[in-house]
Amino acid sequence: MTTPQPRPGILDITPYVPGASSAPGAARIFKLSSNESALGASPKAITAYNEAAGDLFSYPDGGSTALRDKIAEVYGLDASRIVCGAGSDEILQLLTKAYVGEGDNIIQSDHGFLVYALAAKSCGAEPRFAKETNLTTDIDAMLALVDDRTRMMFVANPNNPTGSYIPEAELLRLRQGLRDDVLLVIDAAYAEFMEQPDYNGGERLVDRFDNVVMTRTFSKIYGLAALRLGWGYCPPAVADVLNRIRGPFNVTLPAQAAGLAALEDQGFVDKNRAFTCAERDWMAGRLAAMGLEFAPSFGNFILVKFPSSAGLNAKDIHAFLRSEGVIVRKMGAYKLGDYLRVSIGDKDANRKFIELLARKFPSS
Repeated sequence: MTTPQPRPGILDITPYVPGASSAPGAARIFKLSSNESALGASPKAITAYNEAAGDLFSYPDGGSTALRDKIAEVYGLDASRIVCGAGSDEILQLLTKAYVGEGDNIIQSDHGFLVYALAAKSCGAEPRFAKETNLTTDIDAMLALVDDRTRMMFVANPNNPTGSYIPEAELLRLRQGLRDDVLLVIDAAYAEFMEQPDYNGGERLVDRFDNVVMTRTFSKIYGLAALRLGWGYCPPAVADVLNRIRGPFNVTLPAQAAGLAALEDQGFVDKNRAFTCAERDWMAGRLAAMGLEFAPSFGNFILVKFPSSAGLNAKDIHAFLRSEGVIVRKMGAYKLGDYLRVSIGDKDANRKFIELLARKFPSS
């Protein structure tokens, strides 16, 4: 007797595993595994979300019109070229579904976000991984993998989990090295944490070229991860394609309301950025004092390397921290088995993490 079978290759996909959120036996949990907002969400966004509860019987605006208009106002963009989704993950999946097929390939950096490869495999395409240089995307290595079946290239900028970034001039060089029919997708989930003058999230390239898309999220600095809200800024033709295949009501009414209110509270965004960057610098200083290696980060997290010795390696440190209620992220799936990624949390969480680590690595 036969049963329905998925397309070839689907069952070969290893499901994405989110950061853990539980620590059995711990009296208090400090979750530093998912790069969530250190200060939570804007109080204005929380109020808007609660007020939306009175209208739960209504379908949301299918085009997220008010939200797109506010995004355009805040970021100086054309609202007609913005497509909103249930997290930027949905935009990434829709782009792959629309432009990549069986036998094609996509290119990403060796330690780039896992979702890119998963999206490609779900479409029957081959993910190709370009070697990085010093945990940073190597433009020439990316371009060297392009062939006549390449349909899409993903660049996270800043990159998760390494925390490195590519200057705007290098992104331009990457685009200029691509054929016009290869879609360059710039995942700028952590763009709001950037303060470097040579950085741009990608919107200027989108305005200049017909094969560049930028994606953004409300899950990081805006603190709305639970609501699943993100967006893409696209060439008009790409926006038209996404609007043809996305769900008709893909962004919920509460998510739209909270996102709109969050955008209107840029004072909270500035406060969150300043706090996160200050805490990141403080944590980096403590890690350096312990003699630990870590990658310079431009996101709301730090990638830390651990020695190979028993009791001090990444696996054992992860278990030790979790036993004490501090949850960080293993990096084996990113080919970085000697590393752990720690998110920047509130002061209590950050200090608990450093306090525990200091038991194993006393400062020199």
